[in-house]
Amino acid sequence: DEVLSQFSSANVIDAGGRAVCPSFVDPHTHIVFGGNRLAEFEQKIKGADYLEILAAGGGIISTVRQTREADLAELIDESRGRLDKMLACGTTWCEVKTGYGLDTETEIKMLEAIAALDRDHSVELVPTFLGAHAVPPEFREHTPDYVDLICSEMLPAVWNWYRNSHFPSAGKLIFCDVFAEKNAFDTGQSERILDTARQLGFRLKAHVDEFTNIGASRMAIGLNAASIDHLDQISEGEIALLAASETIGVITPTVNFNFGSSTFANARDLIDAGCAIALSTDYNPGSAPCPSQPMAMAIACRYQRMLPAECLNATTINAASAIGVVGVTGSIEVGKRADLLILNATDHREIMYEFGGGPVGTVISAGEQVWPPAADRP
Repeated sequence: DEVLSQFSSANVIDAGGRAVCPSFVDPHTHIVFGGNRLAEFEQKIKGADYLEILAAGGGIISTVRQTREADLAELIDESRGRLDKMLACGTTWCEVKTGYGLDTETEIKMLEAIAALDRDHSVELVPTFLGAHAVPPEFREHTPDYVDLICSEMLPAVWNWYRNSHFPSAGKLIFCDVFAEKNAFDTGQSERILDTARQLGFRLKAHVDEFTNIGASRMAIGLNAASIDHLDQISEGEIALLAASETIGVITPTVNFNFGSSTFANARDLIDAGCAIALSTDYNPGSAPCPSQPMAMAIACRYQRMLPAECLNATTINAASAIGVVGVTGSIEVGKRADLLILNATDHREIMYEFGGGPVGTVISAGEQVWPPAADRP
């Protein structure tokens, strides 16, 4: 009544007693890629693990091959469909990584796709350069040489691309990420890449402790990374460091679920220790083909003992902090964008309680209703 006494509107949305919450932010995705990994899905069902598939030339390398072959229009078109799915699940902001090019030309092509989608899709995108996602086939026995290429050629080229893109004027940062893991990049190589990126002006992220603990969480926290992601094998000492830092810990329960694993990152211990935790789908073609933050939240409640309110916090305000947009979105408060969801529920806990359905009724981005599409509305 107070608002309506001061303002009028040509368009009034009646939530009908349903719950309203901030729209979701997904702080870790790989949605720009060519092709698919359907054959690999069957290999996993038969028992092959991630590192075995990667060592045999599958996994990330398979997607690298298909992404190099795809032209820019194909990448944009295929990725737009993935964003449509995310929007229908309530996500209005997401981070998108490169990392399926592993050469300067294709990594820039992926960034061009991210920029084009950011300009014309309702989901707001934040770019991350992940040239250190895997060692490409042409450098299979020469990882140090590939690290040299990343530091001397790829990072400067990407930074120059970012400066000439629309992202700075839109107030969006660019991040640099690295897959610090056995059979990928060791801690020293990862630190060199991230430190080089930091000196150029990138904000930092790191894939750490997904399969093995090689000390990468400690390294990335020491470099003031905005987030460290996965954390399945993080040590107690590193948990204490994370709790005392400004770094967000991003967990990705959809990966473990997709692997058929019974072991997940210990979110309960992380939260109880004082760490700020964000949740992500890690939407990608191999380890987590999932567009739904509600699904990630449902898994986190059951397997990681996160409470519904903690999951909602982890997919909104904390996730926004992990990608540098916490001053713009992630909560309903004066001065921020009206990025809102009207749920098909009267209680936010139903997002996680009833899984596998469609908990989101209406998606509003910057004050505009963007889902369902206008043609599908009553």
